[in-house]
Amino acid sequence: MTAGPGGGVAGVLAALTREVPDFPEPGIRFKDLTPVLADRHGLAVVTEALADIVEGADVVAGIDARGFLLGGAVAHRLGIGVLAIRKGGKLPPPVHSQSYSLEYGTATLEIPAEGIDLAGRRVAIIDDVLATGGTVAAAFELLRAGGAEVPVAAVVLELSGLGGRAKVAPLAVTSLQEI
Repeated sequence: MTAGPGGGVAGVLAALTREVPDFPEPGIRFKDLTPVLADRHGLAVVTEALADIVEGADVVAGIDARGFLLGGAVAHRLGIGVLAIRKGGKLPPPVHSQSYSLEYGTATLEIPAEGIDLAGRRVAIIDDVLATGGTVAAAFELLRAGGAEVPVAAVVLELSGLGGRAKVAPLAVTSLQEI
C-alpha cells in the first residue's frame, strides 16, 4: 500500500499505520509505524514534519530503534549529525547511562561518553511514539548529563491518555498526531 503523493501527515498516518490488537498484551491496540517508514511518501512526509519541529538543533538524537531511522532521515534533511541513543549494553565503554522504569521492570539507555562532545550543543530528541514517557524522559536526562541543551523532543504518535507528556516535563514535546 502506498500513501500516494497527496495528503498531509494525518492522511499518511491514517492510511499506513497498522493497528495490531492484543499486542504486546491482551487489550493493547499496538500502533505499528513500520509501514509508514517503509513507504517512500510516508517517510518523506513524516521526515519533513519532524524536521520542521527540530529546526535549529545542532544534532538530532534518535532513540533505539525506530528513532534511529527517523533521526537519521531528519538529520540528513537538516544537514546536521545524528546520535543514536542505544539500549543498555550495546555500546563499547565508556558510556553515559540512564535507567528508567517500565510498566514491568526497568531499562537503560546509553550514549558514548567519549568521542562526541555534547557540551553546549542543542540536541533534539526524535522517537516514534510517546506513551508513558519513561524512554523520552530518560533520553532527556541522559543528554543533559552529557552536557547537551535539549530544547525539544518530536514524536510521530502520542498516546495522550497514558500521561507521557507530564512525565517528560519540562521538556517541550511536539507530536505529529495524538491518539
